[in-house]
Amino acid sequence: MADDVSRSPLARALEDYLAHLTVERGLSRNTTAAYRRDLGRYVAYLESRGRRSPDDVVEQDVEDFLVAVRTGADGGSVLSASSSARAVVAVRGWHRFWVRDGVTTSDAARAVRPPAQPRRLPKAITVEEVGRLIDAAGLGDGPTALRDRALLELLYATGARISEAVGLDVDDVDATPGRAAVRLFGKGSKERVVPLGSFALEAVEAYLVRGRPALAAHGRGTPAVFLNTRGARLSRQSAWAALRTAAERAGLVGKDGDPDAAAAHLSPHTLRHSFATHLLQGGADVRVVQELLGHASVTTTQIYTLVTPDTLREVYQLSHPRAR
Repeated sequence: MADDVSRSPLARALEDYLAHLTVERGLSRNTTAAYRRDLGRYVAYLESRGRRSPDDVVEQDVEDFLVAVRTGADGGSVLSASSSARAVVAVRGWHRFWVRDGVTTSDAARAVRPPAQPRRLPKAITVEEVGRLIDAAGLGDGPTALRDRALLELLYATGARISEAVGLDVDDVDATPGRAAVRLFGKGSKERVVPLGSFALEAVEAYLVRGRPALAAHGRGTPAVFLNTRGARLSRQSAWAALRTAAERAGLVGKDGDPDAAAAHLSPHTLRHSFATHLLQGGADVRVVQELLGHASVTTTQIYTLVTPDTLREVYQLSHPRAR
């Protein structure tokens, strides 16, 4: 076809690669569209530098393309660190494909790395907001109110992932006074035992005694701690919905996800982040928090120790003799 002949070897190579991603790797339409967008920009950039075929591309072209997408120097939109990292990953994958298929003999993108992602502080809510959330979850005297309060108390008291909480069985809860704890099974079925504070213990016991039996009566018998209204194990989606309802009641998030409301992105993981943040603020050792969270590496936990600009400013104002 004349149109196919008129296209550059790079443009034709791109169509071949996109066909490979769709047919052989089975990538979704949206993912393939993202590759087309990023690599189409890359082809345009290479052609603007006089590169016509894959063999013409050198490492400096790839490095300069990364600079271009971060600054808009190629006339395109300025990409964030995460978006430019995605573009570099696409470029690196395409170059590897060329080498594997014998299109080129060397990989010009091999040494080019995506830009470092800024470390973001996990979103946490305040102790006061946690109290409001849990109180809102426990409104009413029915079994679901007892369940929802116990669930949120447990999530905040233990830092459990939502999958760990809904995966709890009755035998995983030790309610012995003075050494109350829960046995959680994390990623890779790794087991850990986490203490259960007095507030959480009281809420869990109230639910097990007065709430769970009423819910269990509708089911066929399950060892799960947290049950739905049919007497079966509570799902992660239902647990998330319970938290969302409590957050709306407490005024921590607007209905229908109002982005202007406080803690608009509150999720079950927010309580895990708040658990870790509040422990460290209270003086807990980071390695203890690591064990409680079930992190394989303390490096993962250390993100909670990052100091926010507001904290820096507050400490400076209070501590420096000539700050005020």
